[in-house]
Amino acid sequence: MIVGTLAIVGTGLIGGSFSLALKQAGAVHEVLGVGRNPASLTAALELGLIDRAASWVEAGQADCVLLAMPVGETEAVLKSLAPHLKTGAIVTDAGSTKANVVEAARAALGARFADFVPGHPIAGSEQSGPGAARADLYQGRKVVLTPHADTRADALATVRALWEAAGAQVETLDAELHDRVFAAVSHLPHLAAFALVDELAQRADGDTFFRFAASGFRDFTRIAGSSPEMWRDIALANREAVLTELDAYVAALQALRQTVASEDAEGLLKLFSRARAARENWMKKQDS
Repeated sequence: MIVGTLAIVGTGLIGGSFSLALKQAGAVHEVLGVGRNPASLTAALELGLIDRAASWVEAGQADCVLLAMPVGETEAVLKSLAPHLKTGAIVTDAGSTKANVVEAARAALGARFADFVPGHPIAGSEQSGPGAARADLYQGRKVVLTPHADTRADALATVRALWEAAGAQVETLDAELHDRVFAAVSHLPHLAAFALVDELAQRADGDTFFRFAASGFRDFTRIAGSSPEMWRDIALANREAVLTELDAYVAALQALRQTVASEDAEGLLKLFSRARAARENWMKKQDS
């Protein structure tokens, strides 16, 4: 057993899957659930994701607290939790942005900032809510921790051990670098999928386009089924890095448009071949 009591703020896909994996691994004795939606807490209890619903006071007495709600709520949640944290309690998160989360934690936790371990599991689904949780969500997936200079070494070690018990491969990154990387490989693809689906839906004859859309469209736009609230918060929280990546992508699309407009068959072939080779190389590394 790694911790006696774990409290999870947000008992949906991410938090619920973390709980199930740790319960299955025997890494935690009791899991408490905290959330703003009583129906979600009830569902989490019925599904065995948590052992009981808890107040902020009770959550603060847990050995470890995982924040698994939209990143925009981080500072408010930590301010509610901070007065009740017992000595030695560890707080960590699962947010998709890190620099803003670290800043929020520093502001809300004050002297307890050293107990905070920022984290980001690179796993998920377009599904959300307690019913989407599953014990194998993190199996073989990466989890990035972005500890700061003040982070307690034993707190970092405990959070690492919990994610490893859940089946994840843990790596560390600087928070700013994390946000730059994920603006490109996660945040931008989600925004692109949302934008394409919305653009087609706004057309007067949009239903016709959706009626004939097939597997390629389904694969590309799958992530547009993700939580709008969560992705609103991510886009705003990582605004500067996201804008940089949007500008780069728009420039690439404009260059592609010019290649098509000029009927440059050789240019198209070179671009598509480079992209295909890069993706195949990435997939080989994923499988190794």
